[in-house]
Amino acid sequence: MATNPTASTQPPEPAPLSEAQRLAYTFFAPSRIFTDLRSNASWWAPFLIIAVVSLLFIYVVDQKVGFRKVVDNLIQSQPAQAERIEQMPADQRQKMMQQQVMWTKILSYATPIFALAIYAIAAGILLATLNFGAGAELKFKTLFALYIYASLPSVLKAMVGIISLLAGVSVDAFNIQNPVATNPGYFIDANGSAVLRALLTPLDVFSLWTLILTAIGITCISKVKSGTAFAIVFGWFGVVVLARVAIAAIFS
Repeated sequence: MATNPTASTQPPEPAPLSEAQRLAYTFFAPSRIFTDLRSNASWWAPFLIIAVVSLLFIYVVDQKVGFRKVVDNLIQSQPAQAERIEQMPADQRQKMMQQQVMWTKILSYATPIFALAIYAIAAGILLATLNFGAGAELKFKTLFALYIYASLPSVLKAMVGIISLLAGVSVDAFNIQNPVATNPGYFIDANGSAVLRALLTPLDVFSLWTLILTAIGITCISKVKSGTAFAIVFGWFGVVVLARVAIAAIFS
């Protein structure tokens, strides 16, 4: 029997992934989830998990550390600010501390809202760079969903922080901005160099994991080559680190 020359030789499209599969594959087979984003750019599931775990971490901090101690530790990590506060009259110092504790607590519990804004800004910057600099022709919603999925390692970091606090880690030097020893900046004490801390803290295991996932994802949802994707992602990371260092140098 003659073969039909018009028969399709294209392989069948892979079946869409469930939300549970997407979450699991982010850690174990990221290219599968990122490829799936081309047909379904849903991002609510990973964001919901990030938000819930973030709020649970803040709640544990509130219970085990207390926001007065959180603020005290943050001030002590900035010697210049600590000295200025120490020179204030007692009543003014007390009022200022109460205000800082209140706002730190409010802003901490609002972390998911700020995170969503940061994801949108990061996705927008990457979108402009990739589309205008690398001809990627990407859509914002796809890149936005990719960045949220790539941020899932932050859940593991928050869980490590929760476990360490529940296990009774000392809160004397607890820094809510850098709560676990997953980067070299964690080991610089309050009297150490603020500039060096700003340089080393971003070199975090989970942050680097997110950057790698983002670069991998870009190659899956576009025609951008792997080397270009990594160069763009880590190039912007370098800009952020340098900005942190500059700010630390100015205010230290």
